Amino acid sequence: MVKKPLELDRLALGACYYPEHWSESLWADDYRRMRELGLSIIRVGEFAWSIFEPTEGEFSFSLFDRALDLAHEHGLRVILGTPTATPPAWLTHRYPEALNVSRAGVQYQHGQRRHYNYNARIFRDLSARVVTALAEHYKDHPAIVGWQIDNEINCEVNVFYAEADHVAFRSWLKDRHGNLEELNQAWGTVFWSQTYTDWEQVHLTRPTVSDSPNPHQALDEKRFFSASAISFVKLQAEIIRRLAPRHWITTNGLFGHLDSHRLAEEALNFISYDSYPNFSTIWPDEGAEPLLDRKWSWNLSVIRDISPRFCVMEQQSGPNGWVNRMAAPSPRPGQMRLWTYQSVAHGADAVLYFRWRTATMGTEIYWHGINDYHNQPNRRVAEVRRIGGEFNAIGPIVAGSEFQADVAILKDYDNDWDGELDMWHGPLERASAAAWYKALQYRHVPTNVIYLGESTTADDLRHYKAVIYAHPAIMDKRAAALLGDYVHQGGTLILGCRSGYKDRRGHCPMQPSPGPLADLCGVRVDDFTLIGLHQEAPTLAWEAGIDAMTTTADGFNDILFPSSPETAVVARYQGCYYAGAAALTRKAHGSGVVYYHGAGFNDVVVNTLIDLCGMHSPADGVMTLPREVELCIRGRPETGTSLWFLLNYSGSAQPVVLLTRAVNLLTSAPVSGDLTLEPYGVLILEM
Repeated sequence: MVKKPLELDRLALGACYYPEHWSESLWADDYRRMRELGLSIIRVGEFAWSIFEPTEGEFSFSLFDRALDLAHEHGLRVILGTPTATPPAWLTHRYPEALNVSRAGVQYQHGQRRHYNYNARIFRDLSARVVTALAEHYKDHPAIVGWQIDNEINCEVNVFYAEADHVAFRSWLKDRHGNLEELNQAWGTVFWSQTYTDWEQVHLTRPTVSDSPNPHQALDEKRFFSASAISFVKLQAEIIRRLAPRHWITTNGLFGHLDSHRLAEEALNFISYDSYPNFSTIWPDEGAEPLLDRKWSWNLSVIRDISPRFCVMEQQSGPNGWVNRMAAPSPRPGQMRLWTYQSVAHGADAVLYFRWRTATMGTEIYWHGINDYHNQPNRRVAEVRRIGGEFNAIGPIVAGSEFQADVAILKDYDNDWDGELDMWHGPLERASAAAWYKALQYRHVPTNVIYLGESTTADDLRHYKAVIYAHPAIMDKRAAALLGDYVHQGGTLILGCRSGYKDRRGHCPMQPSPGPLADLCGVRVDDFTLIGLHQEAPTLAWEAGIDAMTTTADGFNDILFPSSPETAVVARYQGCYYAGAAALTRKAHGSGVVYYHGAGFNDVVVNTLIDLCGMHSPADGVMTLPREVELCIRGRPETGTSLWFLLNYSGSAQPVVLLTRAVNLLTSAPVSGDLTLEPYGVLILEM
């Protein structure tokens, strides 16, 4: 498939707009004000199936024809959404088999959104028909530049148990495993007499006595959910690509049980994201010194791994809530601008605010936009005006540049999905990855997030000085060899406990941990233990010459035996029955090195390893930055252009000392020496 990437000659600023929600008398004034604020692009149509097809088989485009024609007159580009996230009432009433079903067998009903299942034949046919009608009608519209497929795939619900899903699951399993004998082997069904003798006996997981399904079935189930979602998006994308080849295709979000990397590779031109940093006030990160809204840089880093330059299709512009509650507070003065540049700093070349005006009816009456209900000027409108002016000035310089980092945190979908059910490693991995990202953020070390997949090669990792793979429980020989090649070529690999004890089926092979990684790490796990609820974790005794604070070995302990004369012990356990045993080791491999930590990662261990591995901030010797300020760098290696984004997440002014000369891109003025970042302020330096 020939894909058209997001290639913009300048940054684009826009908003999500719903002409069907508003009197037509408002449209021209809305568009005029958008342009005055510096907005140049809008997204429309993603929830308008009942407008496009009010009754089955009868299409109406007049409302959106007028809305899009008027947008074009005002110089606005348009992203048109396919409306399949909200099947209309006539569809769900006439074809209830299109509705999704809970794991307990309860069918969801019409009344909200995303209440369908991906595998119902009638729903796929009707979705294809409405997308075909839209693409044929709008393929040559001068305002349209791209399409958004559906909306937030796998949001709200990411599990599917309708009869059509059970049937499709069997077909998917036949393709994956070939026959029942192989399926029984993969799922270990000899355990507890689960052996299947007929395909009709096979289902997606269903409620069990202890609500603890077969773990290998559960892992395959999540792979199937992802494949179903990708198939549904591809169905629509192929229609649009055939009928409207001039337009690019994307979809928005980052949701569970979806291999978003494969989705982008097989169906999209690039991925888009919906960024709501104030969700951190609802779900704050745990531990001391939480990242809060700064934590959304992690999500943006994952999106950047899928598409180095991407679109933020929904950027928070007001307080958030649902039909019955206000959930997240309003952005404080300056935070909208901060979050917009957070997205840009991490690779977004287009940012659209959700939404232009707050809905006056429906489920999202508390999900505020740029404009309030009264449609009068407010401080958020003024803030957008400032951002729009800045985008107009700096857009040609920033667009097309890419994020620069020489440290990466590795992840993969199999471990993410297996870790939902497997409480041995799932929460541990999430906590350790968060500890690493937090420490690197506070030490101003730009970091990428890399999802390892079947197409990943050692060349994809080669330019990283260090990579962290916190707890890859599932590991196969191919992935282990890839990591070995990376280290052999000079890289530093850091692993944590419980690495390599499962294969791709989720089985625990009859071999010592860390399994395929054993030779690379030069260790053998002789014993292991979970740190129980009422047990104290042992402390670490660091080897001589290492300046590190006393800390605990958290969560889970692999008791390590160095299996190679080249393996050095960096820290040992103390204060427990395995006192003196190796807890943290280091082994040279080729021109690189591997560290294996037998526990979960905490702040002290992470910061000690950052020092041991020489993970320096590019700011060292160039500027001094407080912890409250995030450093991101976008650049063009071919030209040497380097843009340093300094983002102040604090409500107080922060000092910056610039030890060299640079240009403040937002003012075009040369700067050096003592600088001050205003509360929630942004500074972009051209170095």
